[in-house]
Amino acid sequence: MSEALDYLLKTRREAMTSYFDFIKQSGKHLDPKTRALISVITKVDKLTEKGFRQYLSRALQAGASPDEVLDALLTAFPTLGLSKIIWAIDLILAMDIPEFYPENLGRQPSWHELAPVEEIRGEVSFMQVDDKEVFVYRDGDNIRVYDSLCPHQQTHIPEQCLDGCLLTCPRHQWKFDLRTGECIEEGNRPLKQLPGKIERKTLLAEW
Repeated sequence: MSEALDYLLKTRREAMTSYFDFIKQSGKHLDPKTRALISVITKVDKLTEKGFRQYLSRALQAGASPDEVLDALLTAFPTLGLSKIIWAIDLILAMDIPEFYPENLGRQPSWHELAPVEEIRGEVSFMQVDDKEVFVYRDGDNIRVYDSLCPHQQTHIPEQCLDGCLLTCPRHQWKFDLRTGECIEEGNRPLKQLPGKIERKTLLAEW
C-alpha cells in the first residue's frame, strides 16, 4: 500500500473503508486467480510498477502459471498495446523468476531431490537445487519446504536473511516464521510451501 493510501486510512478511515469494501464486493464472484490476473492487467495499463509486482505475486500464489500470465497480457493487447506489454515483460525479466525462463514455460511440476534426510540436521537449512532456492524446516519427522521467493513481490530472499527460524525479506522487511510459513511482521501472506515427500531416505520437493 502506498504512503498516500496509508495516510488516508488514518485520517479518513470511514470513507476509505467504504472504498475498499466496494473493491472487494465488485469481484466477489471471481475466483482469486482470475481476480489477480485482472489486477495484473490493470496495473500494466496504469504502468504501476509496485502494483504490478504485488499482483503478479498474488496471481502466481493463487495458482496462475507463467503461461497464463503471459496469455492474459497478450489477450489484453487491444487495450494495453505493445509498449505496455513490453514494459511488463521487462519487469518480469528484472524480477528473475525461474518459472518465466523460456525453457521452463509449459513445463509440468516435477519432483527434485534435495538431500538425504539424515543430512538435514539443523532446524532450518538453505538449499539450491536445479536453479531453485528453498528453505527447509525440520522438527523431528515434520519437514517443510518453502520457496525462497517473497509472496509480496517475488523478491529472492537470500540465506543471509535467515536468523534462526525467522526469515526477513530484504526489500520490504516482511518477516516469516519458518516453523509455520506465516508472515508475522509487515505483510499478510505466507511463504509458498512446496509439496514434499521422502523416498529412499531422501527428501524431495515438487515445483
